[in-house]
Amino acid sequence: MLPSLWRSGNLLLLGFRALARNKLRSFLTTLGLVIGVGCVIVVVAIGKGATHQVEEAFNFLGKNVLFVVPGATLRNGIRIAQQSTFTIDDVEAIRDECPSVAYASPQRAVNVHVVAKQLNWGTSLRGVNPEWFLVREWEMASGQLFTDADARIGAKVCVLGATVAQNLFPDGGAIGETIRVRNVPFKVLGIVKPKGGDRTGNDQDDIVLAPFKTVAQRMAGDLHPSSIMLSAVSADRVDDAWNEIDALLRQRHRIAPGDDPDFTIHSQVEMASASAQQMKTMEMLLLSIAAIALLVGGIGIMNIMLVSVTERTREIGIRMAIGAKGRHVLAQFLFEAVTLAVAGGVIGTLVGVCASMAVARFLQWPIVVSPESIMLAFGVAGFVGVFFGFYPARKASRLDPIEALRYE
Repeated sequence: MLPSLWRSGNLLLLGFRALARNKLRSFLTTLGLVIGVGCVIVVVAIGKGATHQVEEAFNFLGKNVLFVVPGATLRNGIRIAQQSTFTIDDVEAIRDECPSVAYASPQRAVNVHVVAKQLNWGTSLRGVNPEWFLVREWEMASGQLFTDADARIGAKVCVLGATVAQNLFPDGGAIGETIRVRNVPFKVLGIVKPKGGDRTGNDQDDIVLAPFKTVAQRMAGDLHPSSIMLSAVSADRVDDAWNEIDALLRQRHRIAPGDDPDFTIHSQVEMASASAQQMKTMEMLLLSIAAIALLVGGIGIMNIMLVSVTERTREIGIRMAIGAKGRHVLAQFLFEAVTLAVAGGVIGTLVGVCASMAVARFLQWPIVVSPESIMLAFGVAGFVGVFFGFYPARKASRLDPIEALRYE
């Protein structure tokens, strides 16, 4: 037992001494692995962070939310968006005749300048019905929401997003005041709770919400919703709601079986899957680049170890002549290769973690540095050391002692 441990310790000492004799060469040899391992950690951190952010954004909006938007037609090989053919009756029919749909609201948005006393602010005015707030699960921070009666008569009332309220009424007191949009006065009934940015980085609080009929008639000139926002009764009924809406709108718009509809239905699940697939594709592309760097690093280790075997041929012959076995020589050179690889893995891990933190700080990208990615980096580094170091080590272990002693 003790002689075996002594021999192992002696092998480690010899390996470290051999690497220490050529510090610069050893460092340059590990550089490829440093880059590769660092890339793996950064890519995984950014990929996991982006995926987590997308999941949070979609969970925040709700997994049972659906959107119905105008379809597109092919003209000269180019897809061109159709004008909206939706009506208020379509929205009411969906609400009444689709049992899997809990809430439905039309939408119509216009970009406007809002004036309050001496201040003005450019924002988005969105016409919706009260059920829109139930679909989005938006709550009032203060004041009250406009009612179904307000929506039916097209009352000139509104609620403000937190950003608009702060810019138009910095001292507070927005509720009960009047704002003007294109010379149309709107009475402020309340302010919605802050929601922050959406998944694309847009400020959700930079918005004014008013009854759909008011916005459509007075700002857009017609009562056609630009889109319809709905929510299913539960997350597991989204597909049922999708099918019911599709069948109902095809019937109402008189679309023959097999013809392209004049609308498109999107669900949060579908959009989340598409975003996740895009993230995965980008992650695989970057991981491929990292794999190439690891391959280059492994080839560098093999090359340097072959050079080392050639340089130390006489040393190997002396060791064999005084009793060292081939397996001892194999273990020594294999240990040197693995040490180079693991050293590259350690440095690469530090570089990857620091680079991930720099990306998060300066580019404001979300990152998640997971222990799994660090373990993966070390595992890959160790594998590269064993895989690319085995051939030089095997070559060294098979040298003929007599020929090795004659080598100059």
